[in-house]
Amino acid sequence: MPVFSYLAYPAPGAKKTLLNDLAALEYCEATPAENENILILVTDTPDEESEKALQKKLKKLKTLASLGMTFGHVD
Repeated sequence: MPVFSYLAYPAPGAKKTLLNDLAALEYCEATPAENENILILVTDTPDEESEKALQKKLKKLKTLASLGMTFGHVD
C-alpha cells in the first residue's frame, strides 16, 4: 500500500481547478493551503500497479505545474 504526500503547485490561476481535478482522481485527497498558492496532496493506492497508473494520470494534468514529494512509504 504505497502512501505519498506532495506539495502540488498549480498552473497560474488554476488552483481551484487543480483542486477539482485532483479530487476527481481515485486514491487522491487534496487540501488547499491557507496562506500559499499550493495544495497538499496525499495519495494512498492499494498496490504498485495502481500507483504507476495514478502517476501517469497526474503527469497529464494541465492544471498541475509542479509536484514535490514530501513523504513516501511503500509497505
